[in-house]
Amino acid sequence: MLSLSASPSTAAAAAAKLSRVPSAAPHQKTTSADFFSQKVQLNSLRSSCSAIKSMADSQTISVPKNEQQSPASGKKQALISLSDKKDLAFLGTGLQQLGYTIVSTGGTASALEGAGVSVTKVEQLTHFPEMLDGRVKTLHPNIHGGILARRDQKHHMEALSEHGIGSFDVVVVNLYPFYDKVTSTGGIEFEDGIENIDIGGPAMIRAAAKNHKDVLIVVDNEDYPELLEFLKVDRDDQQFRRKLAWKAFQHCASYDSAVSEWLWKQTMGDKFPPSFTVPLELKSSLRYGENPHQNAAFYVDKSISEVNAGGIATAIQHHGKEMSYNNYLDADAAWNCVSEFQNPTCVIVKHTNPCGVASRGDILEAYRLAVKGDPVSAFGGIVAFNIEVDEALAKEIREFRSPTDGETRMFYEIVVAPKYTKKGLEILRGKSKTLRILEAKSNEKGKLSLRQVGGGWLAQDSDDLTPQDIQFNVVSDKSPAESELNDAEFAWLCVKHVKSNAIVIAKVCVSLMLRFKNSLQMYQ
Repeated sequence: MLSLSASPSTAAAAAAKLSRVPSAAPHQKTTSADFFSQKVQLNSLRSSCSAIKSMADSQTISVPKNEQQSPASGKKQALISLSDKKDLAFLGTGLQQLGYTIVSTGGTASALEGAGVSVTKVEQLTHFPEMLDGRVKTLHPNIHGGILARRDQKHHMEALSEHGIGSFDVVVVNLYPFYDKVTSTGGIEFEDGIENIDIGGPAMIRAAAKNHKDVLIVVDNEDYPELLEFLKVDRDDQQFRRKLAWKAFQHCASYDSAVSEWLWKQTMGDKFPPSFTVPLELKSSLRYGENPHQNAAFYVDKSISEVNAGGIATAIQHHGKEMSYNNYLDADAAWNCVSEFQNPTCVIVKHTNPCGVASRGDILEAYRLAVKGDPVSAFGGIVAFNIEVDEALAKEIREFRSPTDGETRMFYEIVVAPKYTKKGLEILRGKSKTLRILEAKSNEKGKLSLRQVGGGWLAQDSDDLTPQDIQFNVVSDKSPAESELNDAEFAWLCVKHVKSNAIVIAKVCVSLMLRFKNSLQMYQ
């Protein structure tokens, strides 16, 4: 900001002299150049206002009066200011062909001109240059007045006419890439983070969204084609306008959420702030929920803390049917369990509960033992590995016969692993057209765990504790052998992922888990 100060006596004298300056005729627009030239003519003020004159001479842009559009001129105006300029040429050309005068800022204006689109620069309307390293460009009545004026309010339109302000029919804005900057590899310095907080962009978006009855607001390049089609037929579709307005406010809300999360961590670092927002982005609509009569959808957590933090939500699906609500729950359970182990491990899950777990130096043997743990439950389950699925393992998954009869090939809903070889993936794709093949990254430690209850949420640290993180104290007369300690550590990791009450008994390389009437054998 620019700060000018003067002593009370000097200010009073200047005010008295300025009061004698002839005023402009009613409704006559006075440019910044005119305003400051009048000051220059006041010789008695030269000494006390030299700083103001100097600033005016260096920063004020003189624009002919006839370049300012009147709201009564009937011209259609679109305001475009973009950080992400994807499909900008398509948008600009389309609007120009529809007869819109395009007003734009800085780099956006240059990109439009480079694409052969005629542009009126924002400073030609504001009569003031971009300043403060770009912090102030569009924060001006000549911009926001043209966005916020209600066309059905006579006094609004009269005010625009009085001050020579043109109205905007379309506003297309997206924001500084704050989210991408603060989540980039290596992070970002605090001051750089602050400078990537957009101010003018959200102000224009919110203004246009509030006045969506008269102004179309677009924040997503995916909406450009639909916008141009809407403008071609010139129909009055308030639902379309409301949808764009909702999207605009949601865009700002997600942006503000990222800024808030980042700034809280920079300031306090506490995992449990007094309030916070979880930004969710729709990944897919699901056929149904936990039961066929329930509608469902799947959302990805776009919190900064979740970037590159792993988990099933960001898994890549290489093959198979679309995921269902229960598929996500089961795959999450299997992946979280198998990710606990250091040695090559296979986990098979049915209805979110492990029904077979085995760790071995040979992953093929681990897979066979996991199936044998409960072959009936394993059939139609989810199988997860914590190492790469290669050609040999893929063949074993495809051809392995159920231990119950020795003939039936094992059937699975999902296979999930950290990666696949090209040949391994090809073989698994040939097992079944419906087999879902997921490639996932292990969850990072230190996440915030949320669980919904009626009317609220429970928050806690994620359960990341492993046997390696604790000191086992022997309280019995007999000290356990090393193999017994290994079994205890193995059982510790398994029981963590079994729902409800569970008992895990491990001896040598065999663990037996009992949960109510169900049994689960696990091999280490």
